[in-house]
Amino acid sequence: MYSPATSQRRGAISYDSSDQTALYIRMLGDVRVRSQVGFEPERRISHPYLSIDFRTLHTRPGYGSTSATSTPERRVHRLLSFQRYLHSSRLLRGVPQQIPLHMLDEDYTGQARCMLEKVGNWNFDIFLFDKLTNGNSLITLTVHLLNQYGLVELFQLDMVKLWRFLVMVQEDYHSDNPYHNAVHAADVTQAMYCYMREPMLAKSLTSCDLLLGILAAATHDLDHPGVNQPFLIKTDHHLATLYRNTSVLENHHWKSAVGLFRETGLFSHLPAEDSLNMERELGSLILATDISRQNDYLCRFRRHLDQENLCLSNASHRHFILQMALKCADICNPCRPWELSKQWSEKVTEEFFQQGDIEKKHSLEVSPLYDRAINTVGNIQIGFMTYVAEPLFAEWTRFSDTRLSQTMLGHMGLNKASWVGLQQEQTAVEPSPAPAEVAGAPTDSVTAGDTSSKEIPQGSKDS
Repeated sequence: MYSPATSQRRGAISYDSSDQTALYIRMLGDVRVRSQVGFEPERRISHPYLSIDFRTLHTRPGYGSTSATSTPERRVHRLLSFQRYLHSSRLLRGVPQQIPLHMLDEDYTGQARCMLEKVGNWNFDIFLFDKLTNGNSLITLTVHLLNQYGLVELFQLDMVKLWRFLVMVQEDYHSDNPYHNAVHAADVTQAMYCYMREPMLAKSLTSCDLLLGILAAATHDLDHPGVNQPFLIKTDHHLATLYRNTSVLENHHWKSAVGLFRETGLFSHLPAEDSLNMERELGSLILATDISRQNDYLCRFRRHLDQENLCLSNASHRHFILQMALKCADICNPCRPWELSKQWSEKVTEEFFQQGDIEKKHSLEVSPLYDRAINTVGNIQIGFMTYVAEPLFAEWTRFSDTRLSQTMLGHMGLNKASWVGLQQEQTAVEPSPAPAEVAGAPTDSVTAGDTSSKEIPQGSKDS
C-alpha cells in the first residue's frame, strides 16, 4: 500500500517514488503531458517547431522556415505516411527513386536461403541477412515464415497482394532511422518466431494466432518517425492531437498497418467480420508494445504466474501471451549475443541522441537519457537491462523455462557485465560527468571481466 506522501502519478504509471523501475520506464518514453480539456490552437501556430519536417532534420540543417503557402501542403502530407511523403517529394523534385527490390546475385540468394534454414536459431544475424537480401530482410523473412507455417495457403492469401503489402510495409519504415527501421522489424519478427516455437506456445497457438503474431511483429513500428511520444506531445504534433497523447506512436503503427491491409486488399476475400476482428486483434498486440504500459502488463503476467491460472486453451489467455511474446521480442536486443546486442545498443542510443540534438537546437527541454553530453551507450544500456529487460525476461522464464530462455538470460548477464567493464575502463582513462541518477545500475554486484571464455547454450529451432 502506497502512502499519499510517497505515491506519485506520471502519465499512465502510478508508482512509489522509490520504484526506480517505473521511473526508468517513464524516462524512456512515458506520457509527461496529458491534455484534459483539449488543445490550444494558438500554441500549435506559435510553436517554432511546428513547421519543421523532422524527417529531414539530420540531412538538411536550417530547414524549418515557416511559409504561408506550405499550410495546404502539410494538410495533404498528413494523409500519407512520412516515408511515402518523402518518396513523393523526391519525384516532384525530379530526383530518381531507388527501386526497392533488385535482382539478387545467385550466390547471395543461396546464402540467404541457407540462413533461412536456421531462422529459428537465437544467434540469427539479421544484419548479415539484410545484406544478403539486398536490404529486403523484412519482406524475405516474413514471406518465408508465412509459407513455412502454411498460412498463405490456409488463409488463401493472394501472393501478389501479399508481396505488395510487404513491400509497402518495408518502404514505410524509415531507412534513415538508426534504430526504428525495417531491419529492427525483421529482427523482432525473427524473435517472435523463436518464441512461438517454444513448447508452451507451439502446442497451443492456432493458425490465426500465428498469422497475427507474425504480422504484428512485422508492422509493430510501422512509419516510426524516429522520435518518442513526449517529443510529439511537447511539439503539438498532429499525431499527438489525433490520439489525445495516449499511445500515440503505437496507435499510429496500428492504423498505418490497417491502412495497408485495406489499400492492398490483403484480407478483402475474408468475411467482413473476420477481417475487422483481425484488425482489432492486431491493434491489441501492437498497443501492448507501449513502454509506458510496461508495468501494467508485467504485473498482470506475474499475477497469472503466481496464481498458476494461465490456460492456453482459452483464447484471451493465448492472446495475452502473444502480447507478452511481442513485448519480449521488441526489447530482446540485450538478450542477443554480444556482437549483435552491441550493434543494436549503439543504434538505439544514437537515435536517442539525435532527438536530444534536435531538442537542443530548437530550445526544447531535452528528454532524459537523450543528452549525449551527459549519457553514454553503456550507462543507458545498464539502466535499461536493470529496470526494463531483466524484470520482463525473468517472468518470461517463469512462464517458459526452456533452453532458449536460459540462453537469453545468460547473454543478458554477460552483456551487462561487458557494459559495466567498458564503463569502468572509460572512467579510468578519462573521467566523465556523472550520468543521470537512474540511468545507471549498481555495479558492485556485477564483476566485469573477460567474457569470451564463458559459454552459453544456444537456443535453436529444436530447443
